[in-house]
Amino acid sequence: MKPEIHKRTMGKVSRRLIPFMILMFLINFLDRVNIGFAALDMNKDLGLSPSTYGMAAGILFVGYVAFEIPSNLILQRVGARVWLARIMITWGVLATLMAFVFNVYSLFTLRALIGVAEAGFFPGLVFYMMRWFPAEERAKAITVFMLGNPISVIIGGPMSTAILHYAHNFGGFAGWQWLFIIEGIPAVIIGIVTLFWLTERPQDAKWLKADERAWLIEKIAEETRAKAGTGHSPGRVRDVFVHGPTLAFAFSKFCVLLAFFGITLWLPQIVRSLGSLSTIEVGAASALPYVFSALASIVIGRHSDKTGERKWHIALPAFFGAMGFVVASLTANPWIAMGALCVAATGLWVSNTVFWTLPASMLSGTTAAAGIAFINAVGNLGGFAGPYMTGWIRETTHSYVWALAALGAFLALSGVVILIVGRTKPGSGQHGRTVDDHGALKKA
Repeated sequence: MKPEIHKRTMGKVSRRLIPFMILMFLINFLDRVNIGFAALDMNKDLGLSPSTYGMAAGILFVGYVAFEIPSNLILQRVGARVWLARIMITWGVLATLMAFVFNVYSLFTLRALIGVAEAGFFPGLVFYMMRWFPAEERAKAITVFMLGNPISVIIGGPMSTAILHYAHNFGGFAGWQWLFIIEGIPAVIIGIVTLFWLTERPQDAKWLKADERAWLIEKIAEETRAKAGTGHSPGRVRDVFVHGPTLAFAFSKFCVLLAFFGITLWLPQIVRSLGSLSTIEVGAASALPYVFSALASIVIGRHSDKTGERKWHIALPAFFGAMGFVVASLTANPWIAMGALCVAATGLWVSNTVFWTLPASMLSGTTAAAGIAFINAVGNLGGFAGPYMTGWIRETTHSYVWALAALGAFLALSGVVILIVGRTKPGSGQHGRTVDDHGALKKA
């Protein structure tokens, strides 16, 4: 039973931070993947082949990865509030300018610059949450704020295709141009609001009572001391790059994000290939897998927190998701294929969200900022590889069959890596306890 001050304090923290972080993440993800919906018309207007579109969709992650670690280290120096606001404002401006690309080179350049501007956003949010949420609350907090991703597609899919359809030729602009303008501007607005809404540290939280602030400060400090005392967290920033579990997490993240962006940035076109659907119908159908993803991530994330078990809550969804990809690649029935894509997206998303509880339980201090950024940076190379691989296979085979099978294979591999590294995991995220090979809690 949690103490009353624990419930009271974390209730206030969650109500203050989580809804706003969901909104931040929703806008971030929408501006990342709305090119997938724009491609329904944009590819024809710009003369893009499948492999060229795949390159354009994925090149964002080249700039993102190159500046990921420096960005997160700057965040720790200048503060999350200011740096996250800067990230949102600059990427929002660039995302809006996507409306004015006129050939493949301008498209490549602007997508890469958006990646540079966005670098550090997600690991910055995770690092920020580590300052506010104790380990036993973290999986629930991360999975809830990451609902911004599926919600962005649930809302953004129908909205994006509606813009494509109804705004076409309005004011002399194509529908896909209006899509980038309408969905880019909110990032700038929310970036400005971030400066006034986020609180840097619990010590600065005037919206908490004095006893609540004191409890939270001590709780987070106690966990930091405990992690530092285990010897499992790297001692210096440079040690992150030779830290075995961190390297394994980075490879697993690469595999899961390869599958994730390989399907997400191509889903509208894959859905269109399943049958004769209008643009509006493609938007609605593309949102469906993310409805299941959102619901499952809440349930499984809470169950992971309740049991303290992490590795199987990450690996099993990955395996089920991989099966969904395989079934979608084998069937010729569009209804079965759509159902299988829902399974694939759900397993993929659940695995991706619970994942962050493992590195968060190992890393602390400056090495947490660098380690999380390193894992996310390497992982996001999969964001480049996945869309390009899907496009190349599609262009080579004139089918999505082998592309879907390949995405499933990488997702399954990510689960295998987690099971291996999870055996050496120092703790479940609960102070003074570890997890045995069966996922049961035991005294450390």
